[in-house]
Amino acid sequence: MIKVGILGAAGYTGGELIRLLLNHPEAEIVFANSESNAGNLLSDVHEGLIGETEQRFTAEMPFDDVDVVFFCFGHGKSEQFLKEHTIPANVKIIDLAQDFRVKSEELRVKNYDFVYGLPEINKSAIQQAQHVANPGCFATTIQLALLPAAHLNILKEDVSVNAITGSTGAGQKPSSTTHFSWRTGNMSIYKAFTHQHLAEIRQSLAQIQGYLDASIDFIPYRGDFARGIFCTAVIKTKAPAEDIIEAYKEFYKEAAFTHYSEKGIDLKQVVNTNKALVHVDCFDGKILVTSAIDNLLKGAVGQAVQNMNLMFGIDETAGLRLKASAF
Repeated sequence: MIKVGILGAAGYTGGELIRLLLNHPEAEIVFANSESNAGNLLSDVHEGLIGETEQRFTAEMPFDDVDVVFFCFGHGKSEQFLKEHTIPANVKIIDLAQDFRVKSEELRVKNYDFVYGLPEINKSAIQQAQHVANPGCFATTIQLALLPAAHLNILKEDVSVNAITGSTGAGQKPSSTTHFSWRTGNMSIYKAFTHQHLAEIRQSLAQIQGYLDASIDFIPYRGDFARGIFCTAVIKTKAPAEDIIEAYKEFYKEAAFTHYSEKGIDLKQVVNTNKALVHVDCFDGKILVTSAIDNLLKGAVGQAVQNMNLMFGIDETAGLRLKASAF
C-alpha cells in the first residue's frame, strides 16, 4: 500500500482527496494534517464522509511514516513550508498550489526539481519524478483544448478563450462572491487577461509547439454552480477541418482520462469524474474548441491521484473510476 500524508486537509481539495484515497485500492491515509481541526473527526469537517471513516485530523506530520505527501495549501504557502520543514528525500511530494508550476531560473537556483504534472504531455517525466507540481484547474481545461492545435503548429494568431467555473474554485473560505445569495442566478468575470494560470498555459503550449508568440486572451467567469469548468477557445487557422479533427483524436487516443467527443459536450458529463472532454467545430478560417472538466478532480485532486499512480508505477486509473452525475 502507498502510505499517504495530507497537509492542509480541511479545505475543499483536502476533503476531495480524502474521499478518493479512502476508496483507492492501493493507498492508505496515514495522516491528515490540520492544526485548527486537530482531534476532530474527518467527517466533522467533510460531512460527506460520515460512515466512511473514523479517522481524525492531526497536528502532527510524521513524514518518516509515509511514501508521499500531498500539499493542499493555498497558493504561496508550499515554498514557505519547504523552507521551514524537512521532508525526507525518499518521500515524494505532490503540490496542488501554483508555487512550482512555472519553471524559472530562481527555482533552478533553489534546486526545486518539480515536474509539471499534466500527464497528457509529461507522463514519462512524472513516472520518474520525486516532486510534482499539479496543474491549475483553468490551466488544465484550457491546455487540453489547445495542446493538439499547438502540436499542429497552428497557434500563430491570438487565441480567444472563455471559461466558466463553479464556486468551489474559489476555495472553502467564504467571500462576497461565494455567498449563496450573490452567486445563485448570477455570473461575473474576474481577472480578465491577467489570470495567474496563463503562465503555465503558455509554458506547456510553447513546450509542444516549440514557441508561442500569440496571445492567449483569457476571460474567466464565475458561474452559479458548485463544481466544473466549461471552456471555449477560438483559433484562427486555414488548416483543413478534417486534419484538425483527426489531429485532436490522435493526440488523445492513448490518454487515460481525456477523450475527444464527436458530439458537442456539456458540463454534467464530467462532474464527479476525472475525465476531460474535448470537441472541435470547424468554421471558415477558424475553429471552436470546447473542453470541460471537474475543477476539483481533473482540475485538482483527481489529477493529483493520477500523478501519484504514475509516480508509483501502478494503474494510472486506480481509484479514479468515477461516475458522472448525469442528472
